[in-house]
Amino acid sequence: MIVFIISIFVVGYLAIALEHPLKINKTGTALLMGVLIWTIYRLALPDADVLGELGHHLIGITEILFFLMGAMTIVEVVDAHDGFNLITNRINTRNKLTLLWTIAFLAFFLSAILDNLTATIVMISLTRKLVAEQKQRLFFAGMIVIAANAGGAWSPIGDVTTTMLWIGGQISASNVILKLFIPSLVCLLVPLLTVTFFYKKDFTGELAILENRKLNSENKLIFFIGLGGLLFVPAFKQITHLPPYFGMLLVLGILWIVADILHRKKDSFEKSRLSASNALMRIDMPSLLFFLGILLAVSGLESLHLLSSLAQWTDNLIGNKDIIVLSIGLLSAIIDNVPLVAASMGMYDINTYPMDHRLWEFIAYAAGTGGSVLIIGSAAGVAAMGIEKIDFIWYLKKISFIALLGYFAGAIVYIIQASLIG
Repeated sequence: MIVFIISIFVVGYLAIALEHPLKINKTGTALLMGVLIWTIYRLALPDADVLGELGHHLIGITEILFFLMGAMTIVEVVDAHDGFNLITNRINTRNKLTLLWTIAFLAFFLSAILDNLTATIVMISLTRKLVAEQKQRLFFAGMIVIAANAGGAWSPIGDVTTTMLWIGGQISASNVILKLFIPSLVCLLVPLLTVTFFYKKDFTGELAILENRKLNSENKLIFFIGLGGLLFVPAFKQITHLPPYFGMLLVLGILWIVADILHRKKDSFEKSRLSASNALMRIDMPSLLFFLGILLAVSGLESLHLLSSLAQWTDNLIGNKDIIVLSIGLLSAIIDNVPLVAASMGMYDINTYPMDHRLWEFIAYAAGTGGSVLIIGSAAGVAAMGIEKIDFIWYLKKISFIALLGYFAGAIVYIIQASLIG
């Protein structure tokens, strides 16, 4: 049974990693893998309390899914009201290097508030309006991917893997912000400085003038409720000690009612377009189902104690956990970081490594930023690849080394910081 289950997981993992050449959507693979593992577990051990263990894991899984569903819907509502123009309208520079730094920092902080995927889409959409030459836009897109992934790593709601660790109780919101902000910032600054000093000739010419889109009071209200609500979620958890998805659903409920009140006198088409109901239909359901399949598969391996055995084996083989975590980060450039972090959560016992242990902090940094090394290594990278038609080899030649410098620079800063202040 064990060999069969491991084989299913390995084959499923490979199919997910090779999604693009195989042309098989990773969501279907993940769902099949997760269901098969639990089915075989149940059939092979009919006397074990498999249903009880499955129910226990489903509690944590549904918390993550409800949290992500709420966050995605809030972002879609804000976007439908052109709320992000409130930020992009304030960019008025004509210098391309200045624009690069401005957009990179906007992506860095936006991804911490929203998520790295949304921040990437918003910033690349803006860049396409300002930078006419495609070769220059590709550099912008590559730096946006690095910035968005770095920004998502230090926020409990900025990257799905950090969110998983937060909801799972491995990290606290305040501590991950405090401990990972500087390493994540360094992870962005090193690539930006490298581009500024060594690729300056690639940023010649002037920018297009972008006409500001005026926002009415309704758009602004939705924007501030949406983003303010997202920022309030960690505080809600701290105050009430309820699961984070409760705070996210509270914000979604408020935004839903406010939007309905604002548009109740408009015609049916406009009211429908701006409603939270319509936003809910536009969220990325395949991604949510992918997370469900992956988390089901990993929880099955955890129940069979395979992940704890893997942790013991890697400890005996490598020994140094910093090297293990750095390897996990680099692997996330090849393999989706969600299953890697899910596996890590099952490998290491929270009783041995309690909340805010440096192991969990370092995993959050490594898994969040390591995906920037390859264009297919993160949701932000895949989105950029689709929007700007970025070639895998081009990214490998032009951006990967820069991203790798930032990754290791941030990691070194984290290790030094952890050794100094704990």
